[in-house]
Amino acid sequence: MGAFELQSGLYQIFAPEDILEQEPMKKHTTFQVGGPARYFVCPRNAEEVQAVIRLCREEQTPYYILGKGSNLLVSDKGFDGVMIHLPRHFSKMSTEGCRIRAEAGVSLPALSVEAWKHGLGGLEFAAGIPGCVGGGCVMNAGAYGGTLSQVIQEAVVLTREGTVKRLSAAELELGYRTSCIPQKGYIVLECLFVLHPRDKDAIRADMDAYNEQRRNKQPLDKGSAGSTFKRPPGYFAGKLIDDAGLRGYTWGRAAVSEKHCGFVVNLGGATAQEIWELCSQVRQKVNEQFSVELELEVRTLGEFSRGGYK
Repeated sequence: MGAFELQSGLYQIFAPEDILEQEPMKKHTTFQVGGPARYFVCPRNAEEVQAVIRLCREEQTPYYILGKGSNLLVSDKGFDGVMIHLPRHFSKMSTEGCRIRAEAGVSLPALSVEAWKHGLGGLEFAAGIPGCVGGGCVMNAGAYGGTLSQVIQEAVVLTREGTVKRLSAAELELGYRTSCIPQKGYIVLECLFVLHPRDKDAIRADMDAYNEQRRNKQPLDKGSAGSTFKRPPGYFAGKLIDDAGLRGYTWGRAAVSEKHCGFVVNLGGATAQEIWELCSQVRQKVNEQFSVELELEVRTLGEFSRGGYK
């Protein structure tokens, strides 16, 4: 058992067009950084997801479930495993009454547009969130006072044991940028959203207003992963960073955004290590000045040099 068995097994599961080898992750993350994934596969259905997870476990190979890559920092060394990319094929939606069922790879902006088209309110806040349904469920994505926990009724997940399970919103344990999904090793396949009838013009007006706020306040012209740090209890991460004198602070080609201090951005040509080191220095300086521990909202994958803040 080894490299040949893994490669052979993958090509038995997937069509050739759904497998890439040594695929640069900078092409699949909004930070626009990251080295190659050893294998990059795009399942077409739950059976293929089950099969590739089973193969990875048999071959003791790490795997990662990838959505839009909007909350992920991949090491420059890449990922020596199997990257399982859902958005290519898990992109179906269906609407019946006030309910929308969406597969994990559906983008949150597309989901909000689907709701608007059917005169359904409740997802206006998601119009500009650059993630997808699966990742949004995992972290209970939210903006402008709205969160997915307010509209999710249930999720269909794949368990560690390879069985498909239906979970209620309560069973998902959705909290601030968290859920039980990572701890229990679930993979989100689809979600059911329950919304409410609302005037389409009012929905559109709110979506446009939120997107205008986003354009005015966030550095959308640069590579980033959105809000880089979680909001610490009683504080705002961006204000703490600004008060620490770090607006515009750079390390290599990574920077604290001049426009919004809660965002770390790629000025163009940054490395993942530079972004990681900048985040480490921001955390250290904020802690030194205010005794507040900033926690990364962005997930990291792969190896980073641990020269900075622990």
